[in-house]
Amino acid sequence: MDNNQVRDEVRSRYAEIARGGMSCCGGGGCSVADPTASAKLGYSPEQMASVPEGANLGLGCGNPQAIASLRPGEVVLDLGSGGGFDAFLAARQVGPTGAAIGVDMTPEMITRARANAEKLGLANVAFRLGEIEHLPVPDDSVDVIISNCVINLSPDKPAVFREALRVLRPGGRMAVSDVVATAPLSPAERKDMALYTGCIAGAATVAEVEQMLVDAGFEGVQVKPMETSRAVIEDWVAGDAVAAKVVSATIEARKPADEGCC
Repeated sequence: MDNNQVRDEVRSRYAEIARGGMSCCGGGGCSVADPTASAKLGYSPEQMASVPEGANLGLGCGNPQAIASLRPGEVVLDLGSGGGFDAFLAARQVGPTGAAIGVDMTPEMITRARANAEKLGLANVAFRLGEIEHLPVPDDSVDVIISNCVINLSPDKPAVFREALRVLRPGGRMAVSDVVATAPLSPAERKDMALYTGCIAGAATVAEVEQMLVDAGFEGVQVKPMETSRAVIEDWVAGDAVAAKVVSATIEARKPADEGCC
């Protein structure tokens, strides 16, 4: 498949999730979404209870909120915002002087997220339809980029990181949770579209992620695998040996500051 075909497959599967409240983590068929899975990834009961039903679809592989160190007044961009869970948490952290923007390529997810935003009455959050390789966001306009188990789904990850650098302000930072490969996936596994849309087959290695970020222009790159996430990933593809080949990781990087900037 070419890149556009891969995107169409991913979009179709996540549209199904948005319409039915299903979870597609893992390589099998969609199952009923389990929002409580977020507790295993470090979200607090208060965070999970603070969003409307249907905002937390249990699709993550980590908790970018834990590493983002968000501050009041910052502008946060959530790549692949889904039902809006992380964007809503970020909007509350940055407060009324800040803003949270969610970008998702699935119209059904944007519709769901906007409906959830209305329920919350948050004025500082917005959702935009777009691909993370072609962000509908101006240059140098964002302080922090977060994302949760989405970049692995992109067939053009270098473009994602180049776009991230473009939209970040000088000195801005990325704080991402994603899946990385810790062992080689076979050609058959890489071509398995169920494994791809299930956040397995598209995983890059730690070294590949680090190199893509450096090539894009980032500095201070840190990719830290989280061994404790293996239990969560094994739930995605129970009984399948491919689960042992990937792990969740925290990914942090910074756009160089302007010369002379504090």
